[in-house]
Amino acid sequence: MEATHNTTQQVKSRILPLIKTHHELIAAIISGIFIGLGFLLPTYAPPLFITAYLIGGYAKAKEGFIDLFINKKLNVEILMILAAIGSAIIGFWAEGAVLIFIFALSGALETYSKNKSEKELTSLLRLQPNEATLLTPDGEKIVPVTDLKINDIISVKPGERIPADGVVKRGRSSVDEAAISGESIPVTKEKGNEVLAGTVNMNGVLTISVLKEQHDTLFQRIIDLVTAAQDEKSTTQQFIEKFEGTYVRIVLIIVFFMLFLPHYTFGWSWQETWYRAMVLLVVASPCALVASIMPATLSSIASSAKKGILLKGGNHFETLASLKAIAFDKTGTLTKGRHEVVDVITRDGFDEKQFLQAAASIEKQSTHPLAVAIVRYTEKRDIPLLPVYQFSDVPGLGVQAVIDGKVWKLGKQEFVAQNARFKDIEVAQLEAEGKSIIFVGDEKGIAGIITVKDTIRDEAKQAIHSLTNAGIYTVMITGDGEGAARAISQEAGLDNYLANTLPEEKLVEITKLIEKYDRVAMIGDGINDAPALATANIGIAMGGGTDIALETADVVLTKNNLTRIPEAISISKKMNRIIKQNIIFSITVILVLIASNFMQVIDLPLGVIGHEGSTLLVILNGLRMLKP
Repeated sequence: MEATHNTTQQVKSRILPLIKTHHELIAAIISGIFIGLGFLLPTYAPPLFITAYLIGGYAKAKEGFIDLFINKKLNVEILMILAAIGSAIIGFWAEGAVLIFIFALSGALETYSKNKSEKELTSLLRLQPNEATLLTPDGEKIVPVTDLKINDIISVKPGERIPADGVVKRGRSSVDEAAISGESIPVTKEKGNEVLAGTVNMNGVLTISVLKEQHDTLFQRIIDLVTAAQDEKSTTQQFIEKFEGTYVRIVLIIVFFMLFLPHYTFGWSWQETWYRAMVLLVVASPCALVASIMPATLSSIASSAKKGILLKGGNHFETLASLKAIAFDKTGTLTKGRHEVVDVITRDGFDEKQFLQAAASIEKQSTHPLAVAIVRYTEKRDIPLLPVYQFSDVPGLGVQAVIDGKVWKLGKQEFVAQNARFKDIEVAQLEAEGKSIIFVGDEKGIAGIITVKDTIRDEAKQAIHSLTNAGIYTVMITGDGEGAARAISQEAGLDNYLANTLPEEKLVEITKLIEKYDRVAMIGDGINDAPALATANIGIAMGGGTDIALETADVVLTKNNLTRIPEAISISKKMNRIIKQNIIFSITVILVLIASNFMQVIDLPLGVIGHEGSTLLVILNGLRMLKP
């Protein structure tokens, strides 16, 4: 008995959600069955057709009346309801029932198509793990992800999704970051590497220190942005929706005159006059026009999100397609935002390993970005550091310390060895290349130099090249000095650069660009970029940037990949083409059907098929944006 009860419960748990999801389609099919029975059993046709009306038309009638009486809006559902009722009044029960059936079936298929777009967007929600394995002094403990705090230590086994943003403390593994970046190739993660919530640990156990609580993770930001994007309508969509109510009123006025004018003007019979008025209600309905935009927009947002491009609304897609200029911040945008050692040059006969060992041992005591770069460079080469004594920092000049009884200095040339030259190296030339120079000296003079540079992102050149080929003007606006700005600009292939600009000056420069090019985007990642991001027609933030930059921007590149910018522009142009195709097609079909109705060459069922068929075609055309 209990087994039977459990089986019944399992069947209910499977069937009820299916019925709830596809109730419109089920109602349409049942309506179609009653229509079929009405044709097969003419004696019982009237009650069978009435049943078909009630079952097939209930959902759309409810929707129409809610809009009419509660929201005080006219919509296309009202036109269909009136057409079906009018058909019944003049005795065309079968035609009215067929109208209801095709309209209900079309509505069900339209809902399915819309759900398919939204499913692509909401699938992100299922990628967020609900639980995490927390490492405690008493051993492993399974806890909700929402309970994780900063600096908690968690364990992630092979095949599991990483539950929080963090840094690897122990272990080595490949991590699939496709959910965040759209890249299909797994990335190797080991001690010191950052990992992101929602990504998949492929092999090996990772011990991770939590860096952010759940509501602050990049993955949660992505979910929030995508959810908000679904509700943000494009300018064209807003216009069409406002236009719908006015259009329906115009159709109703025309239909009112159609109810009697053709009888007196063209000599049509009263039955033919009313019938043609009912057909006009159907074929003049703007269903296809209304559906021309939203499926394409939602599909575009979904497709972009899967590729690591998050747009906060469909209106930004329209702007992206018309960009004429893009301004870039330098540090953290065009460059990696992390200084790296470029050159290590020692005096003749000085062992490079010993040179780096001494330099890094002293710089280990400093938190300056250049010092951190030298230490990181040395540690990667497994060069052990030495004990340091009498360390002192000379502001604006450098640092000095004692190693093995010898005094070492690091910093500017005049601090390390005044008036001394080193291998005829031209400091001005190195600085013109965007490099920062650290002179290293011992008791004999200059022991060598280390050049450090904020290196350009690997994909920056490719992204700039693509934008230039697309006819978009590119410029870098940075607070850095002339030498570094010029070097990065030339290396990236930018059209121009502006150096030594303050945050408020960036805003002024963006305003000038808008005056000249009309449609301008700004790309940045820092607090100082926020005013310019807000001023530009489109603000684009790097995913690893500051909170205020992410909040201010209209577009977020989740993995800081600049090549996604030309890709986003390409997606937006394709979306705009599809929307234009849909609008032109839907208007053409409406005009052809209206003309055919006046020429009395189509009947009501054929008019419904033409009308609903065009609606489905524009929806399916919009769903093409889901394709890679």
